[in-house]
Amino acid sequence: MFRLARIGTAARLPTFSRNAFAGIRFLSDDMKARIDKAVNGHDVLVFMKGTKEAPQCGFSRAVVQVLNSQGVKYSTVNVLADEEVRNGIKEYSSWPTIPQVYVKGDFVGGCDIIVDMFKSGDLTRMLVEKELLPKEALDEINAKENK
Repeated sequence: MFRLARIGTAARLPTFSRNAFAGIRFLSDDMKARIDKAVNGHDVLVFMKGTKEAPQCGFSRAVVQVLNSQGVKYSTVNVLADEEVRNGIKEYSSWPTIPQVYVKGDFVGGCDIIVDMFKSGDLTRMLVEKELLPKEALDEINAKENK
């Protein structure tokens, strides 16, 4: 009876097909080092489809428009030019979509988060706090809040 119970238990254990882990991506040490160097080498870095001069998707274009309107200096990485970077950045941040915005080495978010932060004034506040915009950039936000 004990033996049957063990067999019955084993029979209920999950089994994995050969393709069970096919969707899992792993970030190589080399790619992690490349991304670390890029992220930490710029105050504001955007991993996007296309370039800031020629965005290749609407979400990337929206992030570029927001950052341009803020007047902050930023650099971009065109993920369409390197599939390894395109997949690697998603693993690096544990964020499934592009664009991705990093400020002073920290992942801030994608398009929706950046646009929401812009609308609420939180993006300007963060950029001032990180000393990437002058404190005067808050004047317009403070004036709107005091109305």
